[in-house]
Amino acid sequence: MKIEIWSDVVCPWCYIGKRNLEVALAGFEHADQVEIEWRSYELDPRTPLRVELSMDEVLSRKYGMTPEEATAANLRMTELATTVGLEYHLDKVQIGNTFDAHRLIHLAAHEGRGGCMKERLLRAYFTEGRAISDRATLAELATEVGLDPERVTEVLEGTEFADEVRADEARATELGSTGVPFFVFDERLGVPGAQPPDVLLRLLTRAWDTSAEAVAGTT
Repeated sequence: MKIEIWSDVVCPWCYIGKRNLEVALAGFEHADQVEIEWRSYELDPRTPLRVELSMDEVLSRKYGMTPEEATAANLRMTELATTVGLEYHLDKVQIGNTFDAHRLIHLAAHEGRGGCMKERLLRAYFTEGRAISDRATLAELATEVGLDPERVTEVLEGTEFADEVRADEARATELGSTGVPFFVFDERLGVPGAQPPDVLLRLLTRAWDTSAEAVAGTT
């Protein structure tokens, strides 16, 4: 079974959704036969390399919140993250464009390290307050997960994997996704949002059974 997951590395719900899926897979008897493919999705492709605003200020401007409401919303998200074992420091995040980060995930996937790269980028952004739009930072993070430094530099200084990122985003639109995370099971079943582990486990089982029935019907 293949699970495709559209998400952005600056989406707080996407990190929570990743953890929820991991919990669901831990209770799924066929987990060793599940392949996960990370798909690119930018919350806002127009975001500049660096945004000199705090997360509180971004929420205030985007949703018309008062400063107090924005702070409270980020606090609730931080508390929610702790329930799945994540440590968010939203007051320290460095907001910026994620296009290069997505290109690196595609590079890592070619070397069987896509999941590692995704996790490292999420932790760098939400927990460590790293600027994942900065190419020097990206190169350091990619090296940490075992990618060749020269290959990483080659990709970051060129345009490689740009088409793959755009293709992922175009396909998300075709599938009707309006937000992330967005999970697609074996190209048969799609579900949006950071669903709880029990819901994801039921979807895993349903998708597995459906695939098994389809295979049986062709034999």
